Amino acid sequence: MIQVTPHMRIMLAIEPADFRKGIDGLAGLCKNVLQIDPFGGSVFIFRNRKGTSIKILIYDGQGFWLCQKRLSTGRFRWWPEKFHEKTKLLAAHELQLLLWNGNPQAAPAGEMWKKIESPSFFTGHT
Repeated sequence: MIQVTPHMRIMLAIEPADFRKGIDGLAGLCKNVLQIDPFGGSVFIFRNRKGTSIKILIYDGQGFWLCQKRLSTGRFRWWPEKFHEKTKLLAAHELQLLLWNGNPQAAPAGEMWKKIESPSFFTGHT
């Protein structure tokens, strides 16, 4: 059982991924392209080029979990714009909205009492 908590770093890869890749290929993308350690406990979210499927990669200390959601019809309506960043940091509730094909930026949510800071090496920024 995987439980996503507010303290987890949820990294959304902005560029589409080749969904022929499995665990090793996506972990390689984390390390070489996103420049984030896939063994660091972060949750990684990838989308295919068509926008019809999402894969989630998580390392739990013993091994990797790879989860996939493919929509029956349509596409995921929200995805961040491509700018200079390779990743976008999501909150746990935003991941839930994304998985239900919602817009994490448009949904009202209460403010965090204390924002959980992420060091620059988790966001891919220098």
